[in-house]
Order: sequence, then structure tokens, then C-alpha cells
Amino acid sequence: MRNKASTIEYLAFLSIKHEVDPDKLFDALISAGENQKSRCGGLSIECRGKTQDKAIFLIMKECRVIAQFPVSRAFLSEGRNPIKGFMKNDLIRHLVKKNRESHRLLIKDLQTGMNHVNLKAKVLEIPRPKRVLTRFGNYASVANVLIADETGTIKLCLWNERINSISTGDTIQIENARTLTFRGERQLSIGKNGTLSNVDNLSLQLKELQSL
Repeated sequence: MRNKASTIEYLAFLSIKHEVDPDKLFDALISAGENQKSRCGGLSIECRGKTQDKAIFLIMKECRVIAQFPVSRAFLSEGRNPIKGFMKNDLIRHLVKKNRESHRLLIKDLQTGMNHVNLKAKVLEIPRPKRVLTRFGNYASVANVLIADETGTIKLCLWNERINSISTGDTIQIENARTLTFRGERQLSIGKNGTLSNVDNLSLQLKELQSL
């Protein structure tokens, strides 16, 4: 843990992996720093020592050591929880979905009118984008990308920069999409609140975190 950013990243990872609330984890670190020991869900946290600018924490689950790392005093003295703010990072979003894998939808399960659709699929084909005039009076690029999982295929409607964020053969994670019918064909659409992550690009970062 060489800097503040990596500390936040690792603690966010621990929060997701061990299903503890990030606010409670942050409070437990502060409490352990002041009282030497604290608990957070199924985790026990112990402050093993302090230097002028850092505290060393040991985190255990039952009798198994989960992690041991230094945390800066500046990190612990922040007025707001920095871990919670980092939960929107693309890698952390991916970990959240991976942690809920049992609830992942499959393409065969999709029905018109479904909202908050989360699924993982492979990109089979990206057609040449079309330039269209939107209802807001401006021009935009749109492409109906063909994606597939082990149960079937579906078109994914992507706009503008999202089209260029993926390539044929990529594995992607889709979150908060909706299923609709356009010209008699079932499609997935990602609105402004939805996300599209390239799982292949995130996998190396995930391996690095899991090895810590």
C-alpha cells in the first residue's frame, strides 16, 4: 500500500469481498486505531502498531488472517468516508457484480419491459454506426451490437463513445439496462444511469487486487 489511492482501492475491495458496509468498515478502522481492537460484521480489526504518520492494521475473519497493511493517519482523519466514494470506480462496480454472480440474468431470461438488467456477454458483431437526428435536434452515432451468452443472442443499442469502448470478441458487463422491442425485435438499451464495462480490461487489475 504505497499511497492513499491504493489504500482506498484495497479497502473497497475488502468491503465487497467480505460483504461489509464501507461506512462500518471505515468506522471500525478508526475505532481500532483509538482502542486497539474493533469488529465489523464477520471481521475483527486490530491496530498492531503506530508510527508518526501511519497505523498498521491486521484484519482477521474467524482465525484466518485476511490482510495486514499500513493506513496513513491523514486517511483516518478525513471528515467523510473515502472508501464509500471509491465504490463507483469501474473495477469496484465489476467486483460488486461478480460478488452477486448468482443473481446474474441470462439472455434467455430477458423479457420486454424489464428494467435494471445486469448481465455478462460476449461481443459477436459491431456494425458500422449510423448517424441519426435525435429528438433533441442534434446528431448522434448509434449501433446495434450483437452480443451473446451461453443461452442466446440479443442486440445491444449503443450510442456515441460507448460504441468505440468495445471490440468484437470482448467480454462485457452490462448494468442497469432495460429490455425493449424496436421494430419487432427484442433489444437491450443502456440509458444514462446504466454502465458498460469491458471485463477483459478489468481482469488484470482484479488479479492484482486479489493477490494483495
